Amino acid sequence: MKMIDHICIIDDDAITVFGIKKLLTSTIECNKIDTFSNGQLALEYLSEIVSKKTKLPDLLFLDLNMPIMDGWEFLDEFLKLPITDSITVNIVTSSINKEDREKSDFYKCKTHHNITYNTKPLNKVEIHKITNIE
Repeated sequence: MKMIDHICIIDDDAITVFGIKKLLTSTIECNKIDTFSNGQLALEYLSEIVSKKTKLPDLLFLDLNMPIMDGWEFLDEFLKLPITDSITVNIVTSSINKEDREKSDFYKCKTHHNITYNTKPLNKVEIHKITNIE
């Protein structure tokens, strides 16, 4: 079973968070899975990690539609953080809006991070593909 050290799930829907965690634990081994109900909480956490120069998560699951700070606002601020390592940011959304997919492509071009786009609900095959980090 593949090992990933640290994953963050940023999503305000408890059922989605539960489902992603369940799929992850049946697909990979992970030392730590943190969850955040909005982008602001996740950004504060990641900013603290950057300032302390400790290890960042390997993978983020990011919802787009959340209160306080949505996924796009989170990405705007996340990309400003002085992070040299590449982190996989997997957008997971219920949106089937073509503009959202195009916007994710725009963010891919702006950064060295690996940004992917999936629609909810995720399944085991998609989780396996997402977590196949080299």
